[in-house]
Amino acid sequence: MVLKKRTIRLTDTTLRNAQQILWSSRLRTSDIIPVLKKLDDIGYHSIEMWGGATFDACIRYLNEDPWERLRTIKSHIKKTPLQMLLRGQSLVGYKNYSDDVVYKFVCAAVKNGINIIRVFDALNDAKNLRTVVLASKENGVEVQCAVVYTESPVHRINSYLRLVEEFVNMGADSICIKDMSGLLTPYRTYGMVEAIKRNFPEVPLQLHCHYVNGYATTNYIKAVEAGADLLDTAAFPLAFTNSLPATETIVESLKDTPYDTDLDIGQLYEIADYFTALGEKEGYKSENIPALQMKITKNQISSGMISSLIDQLNQQKSISKLEDVLQEIPKIRAEVGYPPLVAPLSNIIGTQAVLNVLTGKRWSVIVDEMREYISGCYGKPPGPVSKEIRLIVLGNESHADRPAEPSKDDYVLAATEISDIAKDSEDVLTYCMLPDLAGKFLSQKAGLKGQVSKNKIFSSQEASMDLNKIREIIKLFEDSNLSEITVEEGDFKLTVRKDNQITMKLGYQQEDEETVEERTEGTAMKEVMEDIIELKSPMVGTLYRSPATGKPPFVEVGESVKKGQTLCIIEAMKMMNNITSEYKGSIIEICVEDATPVEYGQRLFVIRKG
Repeated sequence: MVLKKRTIRLTDTTLRNAQQILWSSRLRTSDIIPVLKKLDDIGYHSIEMWGGATFDACIRYLNEDPWERLRTIKSHIKKTPLQMLLRGQSLVGYKNYSDDVVYKFVCAAVKNGINIIRVFDALNDAKNLRTVVLASKENGVEVQCAVVYTESPVHRINSYLRLVEEFVNMGADSICIKDMSGLLTPYRTYGMVEAIKRNFPEVPLQLHCHYVNGYATTNYIKAVEAGADLLDTAAFPLAFTNSLPATETIVESLKDTPYDTDLDIGQLYEIADYFTALGEKEGYKSENIPALQMKITKNQISSGMISSLIDQLNQQKSISKLEDVLQEIPKIRAEVGYPPLVAPLSNIIGTQAVLNVLTGKRWSVIVDEMREYISGCYGKPPGPVSKEIRLIVLGNESHADRPAEPSKDDYVLAATEISDIAKDSEDVLTYCMLPDLAGKFLSQKAGLKGQVSKNKIFSSQEASMDLNKIREIIKLFEDSNLSEITVEEGDFKLTVRKDNQITMKLGYQQEDEETVEERTEGTAMKEVMEDIIELKSPMVGTLYRSPATGKPPFVEVGESVKKGQTLCIIEAMKMMNNITSEYKGSIIEICVEDATPVEYGQRLFVIRKG
């Protein structure tokens, strides 16, 4: 049988997803410019180069304006459509934003050069894509709605087909199957693609599949045979491992077949040579952890998520707990309704897993974003949330019907807050996405503050008390059958005892004798000397004394505080963690300046009880 010629089109993800996964989003705009003309000349369907975590990374690590990056790339790319990734109502941030912010963000992205917007929702809740789709259509750009592929007792092929139908009826120009965790196998891929194309034959279908389990290239071949129209790939130096299939491999695999891409392999090799040389020059190393590959696939953990977990645990000096965290993630996922592990839900569940493991008591400390998710602020969970967990997290609180609905003018409020440093609407939108990071960045951009540290989230080297010996003692104690141990060194006396009531409140006590309650890495510390309490940081992160730039601090010296009152926020693991007082009293000293990096165990506040 002679097959009809059907050219397969490719989207290059090297500048966004591939470098995000393998080079931790450290690719600077100046690194990108020299290769743009070659990329433009290839004949790609599109170049994905903006959105996702790269927006955050421009500010957090590179001290670059992400909007300026977009404009710069657009000025060099004359022929190929530029594509970006949006997380539905969460855009490029880590919470759901109001409709006015979503609409203005899409308008700004198009104005600055975006031609195709791929949008997904972490819960596959179509309602969370509605505003992005409407804004995209109104601005005359192509909008592609992505189905987030995952596996669970509540995810079946029929549920994916219903979702595609919702997207098509909503106005999607094309559909993407987004397999960020590398779960698809060749025949699962064939079955899913064939079902979608059979039911929606006129709608272009694209496949995005990570190489985590080694199946992605074969998945692509089976997808093409089943009717897929487009594929996501990356230049060879930023392909495979945890990234996507190599463009060169797919082009050669389809050559001289009815699915030939018609791309020039010689030109592709020139691009590969550029990124190979760049990686060697800059010392960019591809993070690949073969021993964990199949395990993280089994637990449905994406490439980006595993990298984030390793970073989190390294920051908390607890990388030895990685195996425990990997085992905890599927437990949490089942308890909260089997959401796909894609941002921002992957960040929320990953952080909750880290806290569950490091505190030693599950759900004793709850991430604020987890409360919002269970209350419905991120959309409808795919499956039922455990009644027990809902009660622990929310008590008797009600849940939202649709995210972002109650708030209508977040953009106006943000513009008012930073009117002294925002030069344009893009600055305001950056602040909406990342208020604490952006506040510092925009102030520096406006010439009001010093330089932001480059390539480091936490640059402080300020010394706090040396906890190495205490950590060693606790580790030995954890592995023993003892219930209590006392160590004396000079005038110092340390007693460690086991206590099942571990919480994240502010944990290391000093009374007549210095007492340290058993804890794992990440539990906060408190020192009690008569009626004086020293509150110390429970984690590595950046401390903010107010809820947002321009807002009054939570507390000042001399003010009274109630038990449970928020004293500050520590940003860690891309989550905002409220630090609260465990005692009623008054603030007698604030030890850290606003927007300052803090180390684990560093003193934050001194409170007088009573």
